[in-house]
Amino acid sequence: MWDGPFYRVKREGYEILFVPGGGEDLDEACDVDMWVIFADGNRWSGTVMTLDLVRQLMDQGKNTGECLNGSYFYYWDGLIVRDPGIPAMVRVIDDLVATGDYQSALRPLGPEDDRDA
Repeated sequence: MWDGPFYRVKREGYEILFVPGGGEDLDEACDVDMWVIFADGNRWSGTVMTLDLVRQLMDQGKNTGECLNGSYFYYWDGLIVRDPGIPAMVRVIDDLVATGDYQSALRPLGPEDDRDA
């Protein structure tokens, strides 16, 4: 459901907040910032990007000379997924939470406090 700039997906014990680009088709999203917020207030963040977009960016580096002519790609707190779209990304996040792997794949932010408001 939309909540201002956020697209919220509520789950039992946590919710996922995505920040898609304005007017972006949610089924085609390929680069989205997101947060997982647990019922205890702990928050984890990441940027979800598709494998195809990573490939495009690396190919672009061949032309610009960046990243050793496209030889590598990195970004902090990044999660690479195969399929585009918020629904596909939700399935991945659900699996990460179910397995506990979110603790390795996402960046811990800790609980929200008054300074964050």
